[in-house]
Amino acid sequence: MSELEVKPEFVIADEQSLRGLFEATHDLAVVKCQDRLDKHAQAFIKRSPFICIGTQNMDGKADVSPRGDPVGFVKILDERTLAIPDRPGNNRLDSLINIIANPSVGLLFIIPGFDDTLRVNGQAVLVTDPAILEGMSVNDRMPKLAIVVKVSAVFMHCAKAFRRSKLWSPEHFQDRREMPSLIKIILDQTTGAPSGEGEMRKLDDDLEEEYKRTLY
Repeated sequence: MSELEVKPEFVIADEQSLRGLFEATHDLAVVKCQDRLDKHAQAFIKRSPFICIGTQNMDGKADVSPRGDPVGFVKILDERTLAIPDRPGNNRLDSLINIIANPSVGLLFIIPGFDDTLRVNGQAVLVTDPAILEGMSVNDRMPKLAIVVKVSAVFMHCAKAFRRSKLWSPEHFQDRREMPSLIKIILDQTTGAPSGEGEMRKLDDDLEEEYKRTLY
């Protein structure tokens, strides 16, 4: 497949041209943005077991990372401050390195079964303060650090994307077995996956055991 080259005449390169394609923003969509966590935002965060965190380094390289834990794992320190525990991962540290270089972050809070979401933007720092980390232990394991976010913008996001995708609709769930396993995909993309079914099954089983051993 040849690489696509977008024709310059079809590129939207300035805000005026962009806004010309759309109707004016509804007044409510503008004023709904808050600069702190009110009671509704706090209630949403306390129910959420899953967020996506968007970061960017100084060169503009962007990254979005999923973070999940028991309901309410993101701690509300005050109406302008959140703390997100950093759990064991693959140690690429993409989001954390980006935060050191550029503290601006965007958070998307998701609640299973809810079509609307909560968006939070702010400035982040990485902290190792035991007073913060102690309240984030799971199975007696404390995170090495937390991402502390000073909130600058908070607003609810409408349900259209989730309704279009039918994300929570069981009749639209897909069978994971229709694609290769995670470890096979990664091996195919790198060193090559083994051809034997038994060997591949053992690698899949080993990954499941690693999940159990290193989840926290």
